[in-house]
Parts: sequence; structure tokens; C-alpha cells
Amino acid sequence: MANTSVGYKCPNCGGPLAFAPGSEKVTCPYCDTEFEVAKIEELFAKQEKLAAEAQAAKEAKWDTADAGSEWGEDEATQMQTFTCSSCGAELVSDGNTMATECCYCGNPTMIPSRFSGMLKPDFVIPFKKTKDEAVAALKEFYKGKRLLPKAFTANNRVEAIQAMYVPFWLFDSDVTASAEFRAETDTVYETNDETVTETSVYRCDRQGTMRFQRIPVDGSQKMDDTYMESIEPYDYHDLVPFSSAYLTGYLADKYDVDAEAAVPRADERVRQSALGVLEDTVEGYDRVELKEDVISKDEGAVSYAMAPVWILTTRYQDQPYTFMMNGQTGKMVGSLPYDKARANLYWAGSALILTTIFYFIAKWFV
Repeated sequence: MANTSVGYKCPNCGGPLAFAPGSEKVTCPYCDTEFEVAKIEELFAKQEKLAAEAQAAKEAKWDTADAGSEWGEDEATQMQTFTCSSCGAELVSDGNTMATECCYCGNPTMIPSRFSGMLKPDFVIPFKKTKDEAVAALKEFYKGKRLLPKAFTANNRVEAIQAMYVPFWLFDSDVTASAEFRAETDTVYETNDETVTETSVYRCDRQGTMRFQRIPVDGSQKMDDTYMESIEPYDYHDLVPFSSAYLTGYLADKYDVDAEAAVPRADERVRQSALGVLEDTVEGYDRVELKEDVISKDEGAVSYAMAPVWILTTRYQDQPYTFMMNGQTGKMVGSLPYDKARANLYWAGSALILTTIFYFIAKWFV
């Protein structure tokens, strides 16, 4: 049976290859042989082509007419099988998975058939942070959180940790932005019997041209947009031309939100950023309110990139807590539980302190 996946094995010793975070090359952890990324592409290009053809042939032979019902198109996308090239195991994966590892033998595995019908990424940002660094960053993330339950920090264990390349659309755009702001300034003065506040109201018009480069919008529906934007920014100086060799040893998703579908989110990010720049020029007022705005794109371009993310999952009181870390910079985000009893004591203590302070202030002026 022809293999439907490709295991990146060292041509010298047969050990599984994996791209090491922070490295410029793919290294065999068994014989320490180093390979240039371009060489890895050359070595495995033929295998990837054959694996894709084998998968296509396998799917073409499926016939469920006499055994149950046929898979719906959506169901088949969500659950597809492939054969591990190392141990021959038949595995099931998400329909968007392009790179993973075999759960039986641990061999890094590419699934070339998933590349068909999709755009090839233009760029990739290689991993710089290792698994150990991700775990250490999570422990550091807990520090200083006074309302965390003691049981959470004392007994917390990482239940699952996964390095993943997430698809991103990067938008470049030249824009012309104009906005009308209402600005107010208060002048306070005293008369014989009252305090008067006089408010002056101004109309402030602002306009300018701006250039935005590589505004990221993630192309995966299952990745939380709020989390993905929170672990930004990525340093785009590390962008390199895409090679599937960088995916070895990591999970990788292909996009299920195409560039056109990502445009509204990109437009909103451009709008908010442009208006922020214009509003910063409205200075010297007590209050500023946006009234009208027009943002026009003069020209724009889109590129497709893969960005590194560490996903860590812990569990507390039967509830999972997910954390995401930027696989390049190490920035960590996530939600945490809090101790309600400790929070009540904290606020009660704060209220007592404030009450005492106000008491002595009032007594001082009596």
C-alpha cells in the first residue's frame, strides 16, 4: 500500500527530523546531522507528490453504497484518514491538518494531500520558543495573580501542550483617512454666590494619508481571534519564504477563512488604527469625541503566512483553561480562575482601609 503521508526521516540514520526552534536548519537529534531547509525540500518533494497521489487514489476507491450511508461533504472534511509512513498506522485527523505527528510512533508527519486546492503560504515565521520555555512562561504568567486559588497554583499541571503553525493573512494598505471630532474645554470660575463651569465646544477636522504593512488576521475559525490578537505583535524581520520543512515536528493548520472573508476584520483594524492616529493630534482639550469618519483604501495587497503558537491546556475543578503563547516572542495570554472567598476578603479589606482613611480625614477637618 502506498503511503498517504510523508515522514521526514534523516537520510543518514533514519531518525525522525524536526525543525529546532531558533535554528536556521533542520537537525537530526540522533546523529546531529544538519540539513539546509532547501535540501530537505529537495529530498522529500517526490515523496510528498507520491503521498498526495496515493491519498487521492484511496479516497476515489471509497464506496459506501451498500454499507451505511455516504459521508456528507462537511463530515468528510471534518474527519479524514491517512497512513503513517513510519509505522503504517491508520490515523484520523481534522480536515485542515497539514502537519502533525503519529500518536503511535511519534514520527513527524506531513499530509501533502491537504495542500491541494489551497494557496501555498508566501512566508513562515519559524518557532523560536521551545516546549520547556512555554511551560516556564505559563508558570511565570501565574505570578502576581493574588486572586488565584491556592489549589490551582499548587496542583496545576499542564494537561496538554501543542506547538502549532496558524495560518495568517497579512494585509498591506495605503489609506486616506479623514475624521471630524467634537472637542470640549471647561473653564471654571467663581462668582459671589456660585461656581460656574463654562464649556467651549470645537469642531476639529483631521485628514491624512497612512501606510499600513502586514496587518495580521488569523485564517483559522477554531482559533480565538481575541487570543490571537492578544499575543501580537510578531516580529516580521523573521519572516522567511515558506518551506514545508519548517513544519516538521509541529501541528499545522491550513486556512478555513479565506482572504476575502478576512477583509472586514482587516478593514476594522485599519480603521481603528487610523482613527487613533488622527485622534492623537487633537490635543489640548478636556474631552474628545469622534463624530464622523471616512477611511479610503488607495491600494492594498495581501500575503499568506504561517505563524508559530504554543497552545497549553490545564484543568481545574473539571474545567479546562487554555493559554496561548507567541512561539516567536514568548508573550502569553489566557483566562484564569479566581478565588471568590479571597476576592471578598480583598475587597472587604480595601473598603476597611478606605473607611479608616476617610474617618481620619473627616476628623482632621472637624
